[in-house]
Amino acid sequence: MNNNPSIAGYARILLLIIPYIIIVGIFQFIGMLIAKVDIENFDVSILSSEQHLIISCFDLVGNFLLLCVFIKFIDKENFKAVGFNLSHRLKDIIVGIVLGLGIMGLAMLGLLFFSEIEIETINYSGKDLVQILLIYIIVALVEETLLRGYVLKNLMYSFNKYVALFVSSLLFAVMHIANPNIDELSFIGLFLAGILLGISYILTKNLWFPIALHFSWNFFQSLFGFNVSGQDIYSLIEFNITEKNIINGGDFGFEGSIFSIIVQIILIVSIFIYYQRKHTYHEN
Repeated sequence: MNNNPSIAGYARILLLIIPYIIIVGIFQFIGMLIAKVDIENFDVSILSSEQHLIISCFDLVGNFLLLCVFIKFIDKENFKAVGFNLSHRLKDIIVGIVLGLGIMGLAMLGLLFFSEIEIETINYSGKDLVQILLIYIIVALVEETLLRGYVLKNLMYSFNKYVALFVSSLLFAVMHIANPNIDELSFIGLFLAGILLGISYILTKNLWFPIALHFSWNFFQSLFGFNVSGQDIYSLIEFNITEKNIINGGDFGFEGSIFSIIVQIILIVSIFIYYQRKHTYHEN
């Protein structure tokens, strides 16, 4: 239910844009200063895990501070209303984490089997491991709260839920358009990722499954040696790509591969069927 019908859902998102650019931008800038990033010659590809983590922490604070203000004073709702109800959601969290682990594990094994990649070394660093764990938890929390919990939720007040899902997923892809090594296929992959992460939300209004899947997808993708949305941070397993192509995703990572497209379509259909059957079962 729209608790503030005087402001349309899409209008709230438009109102958010300029404050978001300013407030979140300021917090990210402060994070970059504290992380001692060379701002004049900024290059995300050379940032250390520690620098990524510091910037991510400030990004989290800026996002949640701004969203808390908007949700309280513009939406006139409680922050939990975006989808943070934990009741009976442990299964969703576990399934989301296991899915990400299974998909990335099978992707790496499949590419090894077809000689698309060659393992070079195991690069264990406890410090980097903890840092990327925290980085991808923060990324999942920030992007899911913003794109699904706020944008998608408000778009559903103004449009059919599937139209809202399409628009929010397109926005999710566009927000990554400046990522390194992006191309047409990886953009489609990001759009489908938005659909995948949003499909359960439009049916449950809960964020824990998409947060868990988003985190797990990114974390294990990085851990098993892939670039994550074009960015290379830390990998436990280091491998060489024998020839960059749409099968292995090249420098963009697994998300830029045709396998990722196929997997995401299968998951989208499976999740939709699961929740539709679950809804029908409860009605009967």
